Amino acid sequence: MTDLTASAAPQQPQALQGDRPLGRLIGVSLGPGDPGLITRAAWAQLQRSDAVWTYPARSTKTPSYAFDIVQRAGLTPPVTHQTLLFPMTHDGDKLARAWMRAADTVLPWLQAGQDVLFLVEGDASTYATFGHLARTVRALDARIEAPVIAGVNAFTAACATRGMPLAEQDDTIAIVPAAYGVSAVDRLLPDFDTLVLMKVKPLMDDLIDWLERRELLPHTQFIERVGAPDERCVAGPDLPALHGTKVSYLSLMVVKNPHRIRGERIKGCLKKSSPAAPAADFPTSDEPELAE
Repeated sequence: MTDLTASAAPQQPQALQGDRPLGRLIGVSLGPGDPGLITRAAWAQLQRSDAVWTYPARSTKTPSYAFDIVQRAGLTPPVTHQTLLFPMTHDGDKLARAWMRAADTVLPWLQAGQDVLFLVEGDASTYATFGHLARTVRALDARIEAPVIAGVNAFTAACATRGMPLAEQDDTIAIVPAAYGVSAVDRLLPDFDTLVLMKVKPLMDDLIDWLERRELLPHTQFIERVGAPDERCVAGPDLPALHGTKVSYLSLMVVKNPHRIRGERIKGCLKKSSPAAPAADFPTSDEPELAE
């Protein structure tokens, strides 16, 4: 434990410095693209004039998709709003530097008591940059709170657009980035009724070939930029026509697996009672034991 009284610097502990309350870094989920899917909680935050807006972009040449959503919603940004750059790379060092630059940008506002809204397409807790930013900010100043306003995921919106259920009854679902490769996706088939393949752009041709081999094309939907004005949906049988073409990074596939053989399922939520042990040795509760 650090002895604060032994410090030569005549200053208070960090948590006690100043009377000004700290701002919060708020992850504001905007839904996948349709402004009508912005939740009431997110909308209320976006009406504030006392908060800073920030939003991610891949580069200075690429506009922010999150900012585009709020613009199409007819919302006027506050006086202070800024793009934060998060490059599309798997290079850990480059990503760490980008997260630190973004954290250094927002931290002065937060420490001055101003809330910072980080606008995110989809849901801020699902494959989003907000988690990286929040962890980096809190590593610099653990006092900062980083709440998340939940939003509509792209894959649930995509299923609604195509009129298909994501899951029914005891269906199992796997949500995976396609970047793990076709062989990894193939290994999931025995265990899942529905595969949601995210970020399919780099593997489109390989995935189409795999779907053909597995006879899954009739049970697949491809959705690009769901909810945006240029949304595109392609039913599985038509996917071979996309061979060799470019698709948006904001693309996904929903694959239904009718070939899966299900094992026995446990019915109900309560375990059957085991023979009671002697009360003196093992006191028991009157509460039923819940299945794990």
